[in-house]
Amino acid sequence: MLSGSPLPLTFPLANLETLLHNNRMILVRNCFTAKPGQASKLAALLKEVSAAAKMTDARVMTDLTGDFNRVVMEYTAENIAEFDTRIQQYAQDPIFREKMAGYTELWSTGSRELMKIV
Repeated sequence: MLSGSPLPLTFPLANLETLLHNNRMILVRNCFTAKPGQASKLAALLKEVSAAAKMTDARVMTDLTGDFNRVVMEYTAENIAEFDTRIQQYAQDPIFREKMAGYTELWSTGSRELMKIV
């Protein structure tokens, strides 16, 4: 399980079966606190990567209030199973991996939220 994440990246089969049959939309929100001077670079990288991954509903946002240097990327998935499949595909995609090389140097902390759209 990721730190701060309410759900593990892999799921017990019984839970996955339940989630597969509930066609609820999931909002995936990746939140980063960029290192000073890196927020715009991180935002541009996330926009480029989401376009390359054909994430047509992805949006990247930067802070106006709240924590400084915050960058958020949101996209939707039909369900937890689709989200899990995407994560696995991105991890194995050489183009995605190439574009994301070094991105951890742009941020100091991050978290992921999975929200059910009601």
